[in-house]
Amino acid sequence: ALGDSAILAAPPGERLAFTTDSFVVRPPIFPGGDLGRIAICGTINDLAVAGAEPLALSMALIIEEGFETELFERIVSSAASTAREAGVPVVTGDTKVVERGAADGLFITTTGIGQLPPGPHPSPDRVRQGDTVLVSGPLAEHGVAVLLEREGIPVSAPIESDVAPLAETIATMRAAVGPEAIRWMRDPTRGGLATALDDLARAAGLAVLIEESKLPIRPPVRGALEILGLDPLHVPSEGRFVAVVAPDAARPALDALSRQPLCQDAAIIGRIEAAPARRAVLDTLMGGRRFIDAPTGELLPRIC
Repeated sequence: ALGDSAILAAPPGERLAFTTDSFVVRPPIFPGGDLGRIAICGTINDLAVAGAEPLALSMALIIEEGFETELFERIVSSAASTAREAGVPVVTGDTKVVERGAADGLFITTTGIGQLPPGPHPSPDRVRQGDTVLVSGPLAEHGVAVLLEREGIPVSAPIESDVAPLAETIATMRAAVGPEAIRWMRDPTRGGLATALDDLARAAGLAVLIEESKLPIRPPVRGALEILGLDPLHVPSEGRFVAVVAPDAARPALDALSRQPLCQDAAIIGRIEAAPARRAVLDTLMGGRRFIDAPTGELLPRIC
């Protein structure tokens, strides 16, 4: 049984990463995933892109009175199996029930701690002009899958969420190129790739140049985005990451990723330049350029 506190060993002198997130996705079950799976993966992935090895999670649930028992058990079972899949235990937690109408079904908050290995960890201040930008796989699949399910829009080809734990995948890339070569990482969740790249450019004080022709987007997803009227750069992924690596590590990193089941369509999508400073820029298919800005407001509410 889980207690109010979990007692964990902390080796002296080790650096720890600590993160927390809340999950309110609607509907709670969607093609390729569910609220339980995304709650585990989201926090594990936040630790992994910080360069940490996830050690343990907590999970707190707020349940609306009358929430369907069978659905609740399915979501919690999925969370448990996802934690086992990732090899990261849920060591403590809490449950609260609120009256009908005080919440919308089920909300989950997960918190995670991880251990940073020796050496540098990914950070915008380590990004340099000439570095390479890559993504671990096709973009926007989670957001599209959830929106299509929510709105009941039929499509000819099935589209599933990409939600998945990334710690093992990132560890494989780190082993292939070394921590020094991995300058920065982020999982492009809320706000999609645009928010991740805009944040990077501003924090690093450099330009992030992306080639639209290199962005991996599956044809069914691209078609659905056109139907929905959405920019693929603004749509979240829950099982992908974007990384900046040293130029001589780009090909080894891509090769290491391409051997992973989740990353066979990993791609180099751009580079870091000096100007225009603090801006992310897209080289478009039409031969022009436009700035990549983070979306304003909440374009896709309750997507994670």
